[in-house]
Amino acid sequence: MRRSLAALLVLGIAGCGGSSPTAPPIPSPTPPGTSVTLVLFYDENGDTAPESSEAVRVPDVEVGLGSRTARSETLSGRAVVTGVQNGSYTAAIRNDTLPPFYRPGAPLNVQVPVADGVQLFVPIVLPIGQNTPNQYLAFGDSITRGDGDTAGGYPARLQGRLRGHFGVANVRNRGADATNSYEALERLDRNLFNDAFALILYGTNDWNIQGCQSDPSLCPTVENLRIVVQRVKAAGTLPFIATLTPANPAINADRNKWIESINAGIKTMAAQEGAFLVDLYQAFQNQGGDLSRFFVDQVHPNAAGYDVMANGWFEAIAHGRSTPP
Repeated sequence: MRRSLAALLVLGIAGCGGSSPTAPPIPSPTPPGTSVTLVLFYDENGDTAPESSEAVRVPDVEVGLGSRTARSETLSGRAVVTGVQNGSYTAAIRNDTLPPFYRPGAPLNVQVPVADGVQLFVPIVLPIGQNTPNQYLAFGDSITRGDGDTAGGYPARLQGRLRGHFGVANVRNRGADATNSYEALERLDRNLFNDAFALILYGTNDWNIQGCQSDPSLCPTVENLRIVVQRVKAAGTLPFIATLTPANPAINADRNKWIESINAGIKTMAAQEGAFLVDLYQAFQNQGGDLSRFFVDQVHPNAAGYDVMANGWFEAIAHGRSTPP
């Protein structure tokens, strides 16, 4: 019986091919690739070469070589793309990560491998014609001027934040006390000075125009601001326009209903005219709690309120967020 069982086992093994199953082949490892350092810079004169005077680097923008991507760093603008295989590529910018109004410049072709220590500069441009790069016009009334604050209101705070992000920024404060949107039209031409950007915040004092309080739809605010935006664009300046900041709810809560009505019109107009909307009203609402803690009087913010405003402007200009997160 033992001999029979042994014979059957031998036959069984022979019937299965007489050997162990073949293991699947082990694929060759993919080469790890190399790292390529790209620098995203604001190409002010559009010649694709980084001049010594072109100090602005564009942070937080996604750029890629083939399937590999990276984001540019604050101030340096460096994006280190890792794991790039040898070959020819064109640096591809993800447009929805660019700040408002910025556009990719001339295409940059990259041959990988790249020599150690080499940085490749990727140009980014702005459609401002002959206007002054990195110059911002803060245009508005006493809230823009910074009344109620000893540190210069939102423009001074914003300038510091922009310099910490892009490297270079000059915010010109052209706020005028007690002016309304009619006076904005009168003031605009003599206050525009080859600015790259205009930061428009006007209309708070329209509350005092006869008939505006009883029927906001009859107020001239939105149509006057439309003309401001159109004239800014005609000058080659890029427009950001803000919703009106809230009134102090502890003093005049009903005024905020009027402000909300005007702001609805500003939002529609901004979309129609191609201005970037900066929703400062909502930025205050997002703080929660009693908003009266942000004011020194009925409409003027205190230092904390101007911080909210500066952050709202910054998030719009730097990251394209109408309302800060």
